[in-house]
Amino acid sequence: MPNLAATLKEEIRRLAKKEIKAQTDSTKQAVAQYRRDIAKLKRSLQAQQKEINALKSQQRKRTARPQADEEAVESARFSSKSVRSQRRRLGLSAADYAKLVGVSPLTIYNWEKGKNRPKAAQLAALVAVRGIGKREALQRLEAL
Repeated sequence: MPNLAATLKEEIRRLAKKEIKAQTDSTKQAVAQYRRDIAKLKRSLQAQQKEINALKSQQRKRTARPQADEEAVESARFSSKSVRSQRRRLGLSAADYAKLVGVSPLTIYNWEKGKNRPKAAQLAALVAVRGIGKREALQRLEAL
């Protein structure tokens, strides 16, 4: 008799396992598909985030440093007083003016004191900043 009871229990256990496996297989497949979809979405999100960052960087570069005419740059003269007066006309600190021009605040200080002179690219940025007003300067600083 004990043999029959043990055999019956074993058969019930086997059938229960078989039934549970049938019920959970579809769930396992769905979970695996969801995980694949999530991974695909994460990769897509990363690619889009890289593209957004690249576009933001391009936009900052376009708006951060205004372009000056080559003719105006060639005919432009540098004066330490003009740098100081431009900065004061725009109502900017040396640090903000440096961001606008694309140099360090120490460079602006040295230019204003007459210790250094700007290089050609820096002079072009200075000439380009000459033509903007306070509002535009503040907008460009906000964009940075």
